[in-house]
Amino acid sequence: MQVELAEERVFRMTDRFTLEHAEGRAWSKRIEAFGTMARVTGLFAQPKDDEFETVYRERRLQPFWRLTVSTSTTYERARDYEMKVLPEVREVTIGEQVLPVVAGQFKVRGLESCKEETRRETLIDGLSKQVAPGLSAYLQHDAIEIDAGALAAATAEGLVVVPPEAKASMVVRDVIAAAIGKIDADKVLEELVRVEAVDLYYRPVHAFRYRRAGKEAVVEFDAVTGETRTGGATFEQYLGKVMDTQFLLDVGAETLNMVIPGANLAKMMIVKGMALRDKR
Repeated sequence: MQVELAEERVFRMTDRFTLEHAEGRAWSKRIEAFGTMARVTGLFAQPKDDEFETVYRERRLQPFWRLTVSTSTTYERARDYEMKVLPEVREVTIGEQVLPVVAGQFKVRGLESCKEETRRETLIDGLSKQVAPGLSAYLQHDAIEIDAGALAAATAEGLVVVPPEAKASMVVRDVIAAAIGKIDADKVLEELVRVEAVDLYYRPVHAFRYRRAGKEAVVEFDAVTGETRTGGATFEQYLGKVMDTQFLLDVGAETLNMVIPGANLAKMMIVKGMALRDKR
């Protein structure tokens, strides 16, 4: 089996809105953030602004993974074909084979030459580790490739860089395992697994935590899509912490050998750093 593995990459998505715009949108959701009772109360008596206090503002980069895996398998298998004939036919000669006719049909054995190809893109939420097809909406927006230095600079600027819960090796293992299916073959001639993309995306999010009557609630503003949602979270525990990208981007031969049962590392060709066309 041949396995081709693209280099892991990190992308940062462009913040499309100003902090002032984000804070204004979040402020408009402050009552809703405190739950149903606060909304009902607000119908009868609009809460005053001074009842709410902004106790924490957060600009963060939130992760998700994009992986693209293709497979190609060439193989052979023998098959019996049942052919119907007219009622008067008793036997059929093909080459030197004389095939008897039984119940109005005869069987002929042939060798099938087959090739199966698949390609799938998988998007995984960096925090929940769940497959999230809805993240494809972000790929319509601009993103720039960055390195560890750029992430460190973002941390120095006060952004919270949230590390993904799953490392590259974990997500690659799971995605390859899902891509490799059962092959009904007598003889496999060639197997190729091509990991075309192992990309870690960071999208900008603004979060605001408000306090009212001793209770706190968070409103998040998505700085890519412009959506605002309540019931969010903050990640101040990562404030000022520089992420170790080498720890996260750790795909190697051991990862691939774990995925493919019975594979021998000595027989596995691993090509890392291929010049693959970016299909983002």
